[in-house]
Amino acid sequence: MSATVTLPIWLFVLILGFAAVTFASHFLFPSVRWFLRRRLERAVAELNKRLKRPIAPFKIAQRADTIQRLVYDRDVLAAVAVHATAEGVPEAVAHERARRYAREIVPSFSAFTYFGLATRLARWLSTSLYDVRVTDLPQGLDGIDDSATVVFVMNHRSNMDYVLVTHLVADRVALSYAVGEWAQVWPLSRLIRAMGAYFIRRKYRSPLYRTVLSRYVSMATGAGVTQAVFPEGGLSLDGHPLVPKVGILSDIVQGAAASGRDVVFVPVALAYDRVLEDRVLVEAARTGERRFRASLPVALSFAMRHLWMRLTGRFRKFGQAAVGFGAPLSLADWRAAHGGEVRVGDLAGDLMARVAAVTPRLPVPCIAAALMGADGSLAEPDLVRAAARDSGADEAVIVSALDLMQARGLVRRAGGRVEPVTAEQPVLAFYAASAGALPAQ
Repeated sequence: MSATVTLPIWLFVLILGFAAVTFASHFLFPSVRWFLRRRLERAVAELNKRLKRPIAPFKIAQRADTIQRLVYDRDVLAAVAVHATAEGVPEAVAHERARRYAREIVPSFSAFTYFGLATRLARWLSTSLYDVRVTDLPQGLDGIDDSATVVFVMNHRSNMDYVLVTHLVADRVALSYAVGEWAQVWPLSRLIRAMGAYFIRRKYRSPLYRTVLSRYVSMATGAGVTQAVFPEGGLSLDGHPLVPKVGILSDIVQGAAASGRDVVFVPVALAYDRVLEDRVLVEAARTGERRFRASLPVALSFAMRHLWMRLTGRFRKFGQAAVGFGAPLSLADWRAAHGGEVRVGDLAGDLMARVAAVTPRLPVPCIAAALMGADGSLAEPDLVRAAARDSGADEAVIVSALDLMQARGLVRRAGGRVEPVTAEQPVLAFYAASAGALPAQ
């Protein structure tokens, strides 16, 4: 037992490496995870003292535990069996596919990332790009039953929507967004997942995937996670509101029914003097090609140009960005008013009508509406008065908006009159439609 064993150096180093890994995985890492977990729980407890809607325990659960719970859910297991039969594959293979879907969907919320980084970045970005205007911030949130799940229902004007609303409600709630495929670009995807958002494949028709997604949304709703959804399902290409889709809302209603929780919907309407993607959206409408994904080089290029213009003192804000909040609507009350039944299509239509009712009217859309409704040009004083009356803004604000539109090449001033630039009429029509001035095609 005490005999000397001679080993080659490489084998000795290899044994030490295995020993170090075993020690770390069995003793060091669990202790570190326990320590970090305790710190996270204390930080969340402190945050919950100042938030109007506390962070739900489901939201900060271990991601691996949520994934495990999801893939062994009864409905998911039934869908796995059906998928295995339909595809002619072993159930183990179908179950692994469900697990991959779950890993893609389930977020990994970080309170530090959300409140320490994301909300501050959202505030800086929102206020540096726009003059932010808020109407009717939902004081009604304070009176909502603590046991109810709050869902913000929003129109979808720009990918800035996520940023703007996160900034405005940061002192009240931590939102969980449904985010489309456009954001599945590293490292953006890691940041978004750490903010508590979950990815969805909007046009993916797999019944197994749909079941996994549906069960996750239902679980989150039943656990009281505050969510933000876009029933339109995508950005409008022509400025008109889209017909609402009912998929996510159906999952929310099912989650409420299964858990016995009420759901309170908060209508949120967003409007911009400049939609960052306006020309991209208009071009997509022209070509009929809707697919566009986030591109890291394009984002970096935009950020560098923005920084350079700021450093050289040439940057001007993009006008106003405004958010209107409607009165909260209880699902239980809505159900009672409709004979105890929930037709999700009717509910979606009602919610989007409430969103439309509180949509702010901004200078640029109102100017575009006046120009597109005129035959040719308009006298500038008449245009300014009409847009001021339509938007409720001061005439000085309308003149400033006209300056921005002229700088972008959307309008031309000559002889005291303002006329649309012919090549930019599709962009002007996009903004006029957002103001409700043009009929939907």
